Amino acid sequence: MAQTYASEVSGLGTTPTTNSNGAVQGGRVRRFRATITLASQADGDTVVLAQVPAGYAFAYGILNASATLGSSTIAVGVSGTAAKYRAAAVFTAAAPTLFGVSTAMDDAPLGSGETVILTNTTAALPSSGTLIVDLYFSAP
Repeated sequence: MAQTYASEVSGLGTTPTTNSNGAVQGGRVRRFRATITLASQADGDTVVLAQVPAGYAFAYGILNASATLGSSTIAVGVSGTAAKYRAAAVFTAAAPTLFGVSTAMDDAPLGSGETVILTNTTAALPSSGTLIVDLYFSAP
């Protein structure tokens, strides 16, 4: 039977073998928490969530809110790529909810640090309540 290697461990199948990137194999997971007080932030407003250092690789995120965001549509990303980590969508769960765009999860570790933002892309956010965004990255 043929044996193949996942992208992250492809160096194990070469001579000489090479090590995997520590940010994606055997790295430590680091959380970046952002607590947002909802106050009718307008359509188009952004909220800075975290400053992530170079060398970190995105794993996943979790949204949790004290109340539904109604018809508000939010995206998580960076300036110029607002939906890098979470495509613009409503969040009505009011319970912890995982998110992560596969194209961000399979990216190489960040070549330079980046500022992660939440962008409100439709209706204003609710006038009260709390939204918590946890971002999880792995790093060597």
